[in-house]
Amino acid sequence: MEIEVLFLFSEKIEKAFGLMEQSIQLLQRSLDTSFLDAYIENGENIIDAYQVRVLDGVPDEQTVQQLKTIYQQLQAIELDSEEIRRLSQLILLKGNKAEPLQANHQLTPDSIGFLFVFLIEQLYNTKQSLKVLDIATGMGNLLLTVLLNLKLANFNVQGFGVDIDDTLLAVSATNNEWTQASIQLFHQDGLQDLLIDPVDVTISDLPIGFYPNDEKAAGFDSAAEDGHSYAHHLLMEQAMKYVKPDGYGLFLIPTNILETEQSSFFKNWLQKNVYLQGMIQLPDELFKSVQSRKSILIVQNKGVQSEQAKEVLVAKLGSLKDPAKVTQFFQQFETWKSSNLK
Repeated sequence: MEIEVLFLFSEKIEKAFGLMEQSIQLLQRSLDTSFLDAYIENGENIIDAYQVRVLDGVPDEQTVQQLKTIYQQLQAIELDSEEIRRLSQLILLKGNKAEPLQANHQLTPDSIGFLFVFLIEQLYNTKQSLKVLDIATGMGNLLLTVLLNLKLANFNVQGFGVDIDDTLLAVSATNNEWTQASIQLFHQDGLQDLLIDPVDVTISDLPIGFYPNDEKAAGFDSAAEDGHSYAHHLLMEQAMKYVKPDGYGLFLIPTNILETEQSSFFKNWLQKNVYLQGMIQLPDELFKSVQSRKSILIVQNKGVQSEQAKEVLVAKLGSLKDPAKVTQFFQQFETWKSSNLK
């Protein structure tokens, strides 16, 4: 996925970016470590009242003094939680250019994250407390974007994130703590049993590929009959098991999900367990190839308050750079919702 940052950042965020970049580079050289590990170390220093952690004389005294000077300047810049999240995203995007991550580990762009925020605002009432689950949270930008911006929209919201990669989860934990977001993280395979009470809504930018544990996969309705099953099918099914009746799942999935060789197994789960309410195809401009194009799938658990939409929403966003086209989509969604959802 091609990632474009669509914000004009303020002067203070630009200044903070420069300071963060310097401190991470200092730690990376001093600790002889990867960008992500230096990012985590830097974040933990900041959370610990801007104290430089020294173990066995590392980092050395000169580096410690340089970091202290940078941290004094950084501490003087007043940033709110959403500004901190945007700053962290910029830094991580820059680091990813130097040390590329595999596709399934990359950040979910803000342009997509804010679409998730809009959809949840439309599907839920601000008067209700919301519990939000991301079953494959990675570095956590999607979940953090949703939580912080729902909070700004006066939702009382709590998040839960699951991931098997301890480094990605450590990045998420650092950003969550720095922004003071109410998010609980679980380091485990998302397809194992989760110690999570039922949530109101689940979201995820799902990792695409095969799940290696055929024995575990066999217990899912979306499992393939032979060979490895698609992990993104299984994770969607698993996530919806932890959503309350009538609750929604919003998933970033391959646009061709209903046309693959395993689509019949996926459709089996859809028909038995949930209502497929909508599919929003994202702009072609975000993706490098036809094969990499993605959509947001909207499914709803069956329950007393839910029913299959009379008309499944099928929409394609022309562009996320053109405000008129985004507004047109918002109006289309609101019209569809009023006619099709309880």
